[in-house]
Amino acid sequence: MDKHPIGDLMEVTLRNIRNMIDVNTVVGQPITTPDGITLIPVSKLSFGFGSGGGDYVSKNQNSGTPNPFTGGSGAGVNITPVAFLVIKDSNVKLVSIAPPANTTLDRVIELVPEVLEKVQEMIGKDKEN
Repeated sequence: MDKHPIGDLMEVTLRNIRNMIDVNTVVGQPITTPDGITLIPVSKLSFGFGSGGGDYVSKNQNSGTPNPFTGGSGAGVNITPVAFLVIKDSNVKLVSIAPPANTTLDRVIELVPEVLEKVQEMIGKDKEN
């Protein structure tokens, strides 16, 4: 069975999306300041695509020949910066630049790094005493 042209159309669209998006789009290249602080940008990425087409009958078409195909495709990509990883000496901190969380669960997830940091501080103080 012959391959249908819509498959080729979708394949080309996905290949072009892959060429636009790589891991450096989500986790950016590190930026080091003169005082030794390294910043790593983190982004949220979403994309979508659609394609479609169809065979049509032509008035001038010879009998027994396949119907001509017409089609099209499109894609959209949205990249939103959400945070920076800040590295200084051996300390790593996530600094969010995203808008505040919409749900309680989102807010709890945002607080996890801060809670872990405070627990580590408390454990360190208990060991000293």
